[in-house]
Amino acid sequence: MSPDSSRPELDQLPGTLYTTASLPIHRRRAYWCDSLSRTFGAVDTTVPDEVCCGTIRTVSLGRLRAVTVDGGPLSALRTRRLVARGTKDEYVVVKLLARGVARLEQDGREALLGPGDIFVYDRARPFRLHFPQSFRTKSLVLPRDVLGLGEPDVTRITASPLRPDTPLGGLLSPFLAGLVDGAGTYPPHTGELMARNIIDLLGVLADERLGRTSADTPCGNQALLLRIQAFIERHLADPDLTPQAIARAHRISLRHLHRLFEGEDVTVGRWVQRRRLEACGRDLVRPANSSTIAAVAHRWGFTSAAHFSRVFRAAYGMSPREWREAQDMAPYIPSLTGLIET
Repeated sequence: MSPDSSRPELDQLPGTLYTTASLPIHRRRAYWCDSLSRTFGAVDTTVPDEVCCGTIRTVSLGRLRAVTVDGGPLSALRTRRLVARGTKDEYVVVKLLARGVARLEQDGREALLGPGDIFVYDRARPFRLHFPQSFRTKSLVLPRDVLGLGEPDVTRITASPLRPDTPLGGLLSPFLAGLVDGAGTYPPHTGELMARNIIDLLGVLADERLGRTSADTPCGNQALLLRIQAFIERHLADPDLTPQAIARAHRISLRHLHRLFEGEDVTVGRWVQRRRLEACGRDLVRPANSSTIAAVAHRWGFTSAAHFSRVFRAAYGMSPREWREAQDMAPYIPSLTGLIET
C-alpha cells in the first residue's frame, strides 16, 4: 500500500503520510486498518462504519519512529495469536494523548486516559487500546534494546499513565511532543538527543516504579539535567539566558551545573548557542518566513547580528544568507560541530 498523496498541504510535511481523505468510502475501512497495522504492528482493529477515517504521519529517527495519528473512534486488539505470528516484535510504544480519551489494558492493568496523559505499551505482549471518540496521539516507537529495560522492568511501566501534573509527566510531555512535532525538520543530532532524553526519562520512570530513585542517584541527576534542558528550550529567546541565570533558576551552584553537562561533551554555554543556531537554521529555510536575518537572530537570543553570522558560519560552513538561499538543503541540517562559545 502506498501512502495517499492527494492533499498538497500535507505533502509538504516530512515522512510518510497515510490518509483516508481522498479515498472512496467503501475503501476507507481496509485502508485505515492496514495503515494502523503497518505503523504500530499487527492488530485487530474495529471501527464504526460511519467514522472510518484518519491520518497518520510517521517519520524515521534512525531505529526509532515518530508518529502522529488523527482518527475517529476505534478499538485495537493485539492478541496472543498476533504476538506469536512471525518474528518476535520487540518494540515499545510511548504515546501522548493530545486530544480525546482512551482506555488501555495490558499486563493485568487497565488505565483510563485523558488529554495530556502519557502511556506505554509493549508490542511483544497482548494489549487492548480503545478510543471511544475522535482523538490525536503523538507517539515514539522504539526497539526495547534501545530503551535498555528488560521485560520485567517494562511490565512496570505499561498501562501506568504519567499525568501531566506530575513532575515526571511534566518533563516527558514537552520532550515527546517536541520530538514528534519537529521530526524531519530537526538536525539529526537534535532528533537523536531528544529521543535519548525521552528514553532516559522512561528509565527514571521504571526506577521510580521499582522504588529505586532518589535525588542522589544518577537517575536523579539525569532528571535534573533534562529539566534544565527543557528550561533552556523555553527560554532560548531570552538574551540573558546565561549559565549563571540557569543555575540560579534551579537553585544549584554554577559548578554543579557544569558537572551535569560533562556527560554531554559540551559546556552549558555551547549547549545554549547550539540550540539557538539550530532554531535560526530552521527559521531561515522556512518558505513562509520573510523575516530578515537580523530579525531571526534577535528572535532567538542573539543580540549582535555580526556575532550571529560568525558563529553560524563556524557551525555550518556558510553564511546565514547562503544558508537561506540553499533552499534545496532543507530540511536536512548537518550536525553542529566546532561551535564557538561566546
